[in-house]
Order: sequence, then structure tokens, then C-alpha cells
Amino acid sequence: MGLFRLLFLIAIIAGAFWLWRRFSRATTTRANARSSAAQAAPMVRCQHCGVHVPRNNALAHGEQWFCSQNHLEQGRRRDEH
Repeated sequence: MGLFRLLFLIAIIAGAFWLWRRFSRATTTRANARSSAAQAAPMVRCQHCGVHVPRNNALAHGEQWFCSQNHLEQGRRRDEH
């Protein structure tokens, strides 16, 4: 009967340890998700192709935003005509 009690006690301790680790990681993961969401950059739409890019990576021409230098130049040429 002593061996059964020992195995039962080990199982209880292992289960408690597993639950503790699981909930401590979940709290950390949620906190990291909140901080990364708060740091997300606003997105703008390229006037040429419609792709959404972060505003800090986009190129501006007046009120218009472009995803690359090539699309910026094509947008300028289109405006000149």
C-alpha cells in the first residue's frame, strides 16, 4: 500500500507543477500580446496596387501613400497626365 501512496503523491505533485507552469506561461503570453498590439503601426493603402503597409514603411506624396519607390514614381507620372 505504501508504493501506491508514493505514486499517487508523485502524480499529484506533477499535476500541480504542470498546472502552475501552464497558467504562468499563459499570463506572460497574454501580457506580451497586449504590448505588441499596442505597438502596432497604423496601416496605409498603396494608391497604385492597394496593398496595405505600415505607415512608417510607406512613401508619401501629398495625401497619397505608396508601398515602394516604383509605385510612387508611377503615381506621379499618372498625376502629370
